[in-house]
Amino acid sequence: MNTTLPHPDSVALNAALARQAILTKPTGSLGRLEDIACRFAAWQGRAVPAPLSPAIAVFAADHGVCEEGVSAYPSVVTGEMVKNFAAGGAAINVLAKGTGARLEVVDVGVAVDLSQLPIVHAKVRAGSRNLAREAALTRAEVEAALEVGAAAARRAIADGANLLVAGDMGIGNTTPSAALICRLTAYSPDVIVGRGTGVDDATLQLKQQVVGLALNRVAGRQLDGIDTLAELGGLEIAAMVGFYLEGARQRVPSLIDGFIACAAALAGVAIAPGLRDWLLASHRSQENGHGLALTALQLEPLVDLGLRLGEGSGAAACLPLLRLALELHAGMATFTEAGVSDKPA
Repeated sequence: MNTTLPHPDSVALNAALARQAILTKPTGSLGRLEDIACRFAAWQGRAVPAPLSPAIAVFAADHGVCEEGVSAYPSVVTGEMVKNFAAGGAAINVLAKGTGARLEVVDVGVAVDLSQLPIVHAKVRAGSRNLAREAALTRAEVEAALEVGAAAARRAIADGANLLVAGDMGIGNTTPSAALICRLTAYSPDVIVGRGTGVDDATLQLKQQVVGLALNRVAGRQLDGIDTLAELGGLEIAAMVGFYLEGARQRVPSLIDGFIACAAALAGVAIAPGLRDWLLASHRSQENGHGLALTALQLEPLVDLGLRLGEGSGAAACLPLLRLALELHAGMATFTEAGVSDKPA
């Protein structure tokens, strides 16, 4: 796998910063909205970025670790929720429609047969293995899932997307995500493992123990990013990694959603460190450890709305904010254009 990624365009960044300095406002008065516009300028290689054209891909898969009792919901809910996505009834459907985002749903590893649904069928295997007891995936399975995600990114970009959002659906997937974050940041399970879909205190303690078992199983072993995904990850998480990496290869950034998306981003950075330059954090979720994972990625979230749904919902909710940041950068008059006096030099 080619792990060399392009760099954002520093010339376009400097030109965007120069434009921000002459718009009819005190410099810096629009805060992070200015920074967002300038980052998009660097990503697109244009002093004034093109309007936002977002694409969301929701990757779905099941997890063998659910047999340990780590989730408040049974695994069958994964397939049932994919049916809800296909019918347009989930939160991400409403958010995609409301923000004008392209939406694609991809079965990369759901345990049940969904072949009748009008979604993308790219099942690598019917769910991962139990990561507490053995490797969740083989390296070949991870590589196949990475390609599923990369193919989804290529489809989105070919359709005109200039911002990617990866969503997830997989009952039990906060457990492998916590294991990945712990392994990739050296934090312990007691500060990273959270309640996921809303488990009680006893199940939370069990989740922490299960993540500890998985981490102990690989302790002391030298693992690259792909090996780490194989040992501790899941198929939808690996597909999200491939989605992010392919976007960066094609100079298209990704807006990171919540806890699972952050685990995927950390795994992606472990594979290709340059990915970090192509990531923007959307929100801080309620899940334990999400803030720590964001800090490890050197990302500051745009908002904190107390969300913990997944599906890409937190990122989708931030799309209007990004759209406005770009419109302000493009549409405001300069001091000269408006005939407004700038402050003395």
